[in-house]
Amino acid sequence: MADVVVYTMTGCPHCAALKEFLKENGVSYLERDVAASDEALAEFRKLGFRGTPATVVGDRSVVGFDKEKVAELLGI
Repeated sequence: MADVVVYTMTGCPHCAALKEFLKENGVSYLERDVAASDEALAEFRKLGFRGTPATVVGDRSVVGFDKEKVAELLGI
């Protein structure tokens, strides 16, 4: 599986739900908190995202937490 990067924001309930979903499915990921890191925020904006969570796998992405779309993106 390609590397997984998840852009989150502290206090975001959808971000917490996504992280729990990934954990339940044994998916390793790199978390980038856009509220805690200027570097993460710059990456997030450069990729054109406007909302969290944003999940990136290779050159594909899903914004928001939609279990079906995230599962499809991850091939699970």
